[in-house]
Amino acid sequence: MTEQGVRWTSEQVLALAPDDASRKAGSKLGTPGPWSGTGWGGQGAEEGAGALWGRCAGSGRTSYRAAVDLAGPAYTCSCPSRKFPCKHVLGLLLLWAGDAHEDGDGTAARVTRAEGAPDWAESWLAERRTRAAAAPAAPADPAAARRRTERRAARITAGAQELERRLADLLRGGLAAAEQTGYGLWEETAARMVDAQAPGLASRVRELGALPGSGPGWPVRLLEECALTHLLDQAWLAGDRLPAPLAATVRARVGLTASPEGPVLRDRWQVLAQYDTPDARLTTRRIWLYGRDGGHTALLLSYGAAGRAPQQALPVGAVLDAALRPYEGGGPRAELVEQFAAPSPTAGPPRGGPVGAALDAYGRALADDPWLDAWPVTLTDVVPARAEYGWQLADAGTGHSGTSGTGHGGTTGTSAIGHGGTSAIGTGNTDTGDTGTDATATREAIPLTRAAQERAGLWRLIALSGGGPLTVFGEVGHQGFSPLAAWSPAAPAETVPLM
Repeated sequence: MTEQGVRWTSEQVLALAPDDASRKAGSKLGTPGPWSGTGWGGQGAEEGAGALWGRCAGSGRTSYRAAVDLAGPAYTCSCPSRKFPCKHVLGLLLLWAGDAHEDGDGTAARVTRAEGAPDWAESWLAERRTRAAAAPAAPADPAAARRRTERRAARITAGAQELERRLADLLRGGLAAAEQTGYGLWEETAARMVDAQAPGLASRVRELGALPGSGPGWPVRLLEECALTHLLDQAWLAGDRLPAPLAATVRARVGLTASPEGPVLRDRWQVLAQYDTPDARLTTRRIWLYGRDGGHTALLLSYGAAGRAPQQALPVGAVLDAALRPYEGGGPRAELVEQFAAPSPTAGPPRGGPVGAALDAYGRALADDPWLDAWPVTLTDVVPARAEYGWQLADAGTGHSGTSGTGHGGTTGTSAIGHGGTSAIGTGNTDTGDTGTDATATREAIPLTRAAQERAGLWRLIALSGGGPLTVFGEVGHQGFSPLAAWSPAAPAETVPLM
């Protein structure tokens, strides 16, 4: 494979940015002006691995030293920024990504190949290799761990019982009164759930407190969410009588830390999307992966302190030869166990299906996890369309009789790992051609969520479509569909991030 073939694109680099401000600042640093001492090399550089390094002039006298381990990828910078990767790392990557075009034009590369990294970069790389080779820590005392688990379970049980009394008082007084009581009582209840070591219940209580007075129909939404919270309380209190898979899901929803316990799955994992959701306490990063060989969909979660981006970041659109292990009761969540090679270019969009298959898949997933907010799906041959309630994605009507329109032989299914084999989108017989009905008669549409309609990614999606069909990956839930990445038939190997 050529050097240009494995080099990241600017879009993949910018998809790593923790926020829009970093994306804009990094773009300004993606030119040779502020950089000196740049280089690219190290072990595996001919396959696009190795490392990048360089010094970027800052506002002070001392330049910032930035380095990237491309095999991770992993990043370091001497700047004081709390964002990860910072603007200097993004600028260095953009400088390197731009060389793919510069070299093709016969001009000199801006990040030149070197035999070895400078001492400061080599020291960081050596430290990473040492940590990777270090022996795992000795296991904790199992008896002490069991006692801690029992004490925490007792506290959660007390918290769930208290929350049940709070819900009963709310319904006894009438939902209309919830608008007058204010948010303080909800926050107090949430704090009690935190004291009970049930962060999942605390999060649901805060969501309940935000519903009163939130717009037309808020009493209905409040009643629905109260019912789901009551269901979770009762499921926890009756956990010893639940089937093992559902009991694991309840533990995860309440907030108990799940562990990766499933079988290791090695595949060529395609990075579909990456985005952060910050709150007052921490920043959560979600990275969606798709197994090119096995057809599984997996979710990597990582966390950073409030105001700081998590360290784990992968280039959207790249493919990783890696092994994942699913979490118990964590739906599609998995842990990255080992990466065997540097990221390589993608081969095209994942397999998918029409809107109806996506909705069916979400319904089946709800049977396993009634508290599920969203489920990963890939829609094929859909077109953005304007409706009276906003934007939606509609089947293009170009024929969905068992073909995805992306050269996958009509397979419309991907299964999410660790979710009881539940299909992420139509692994069953969702082939409309088997019903004998006209494919155009079963065209369906799914509305975009309110948040998705307010993001700039919507206009990127519309521009990419130009009125024609696309393949779109995203999350479907009770509020609609949130698009995260798209592919056009004109450039099927290019993943277009929408977040």
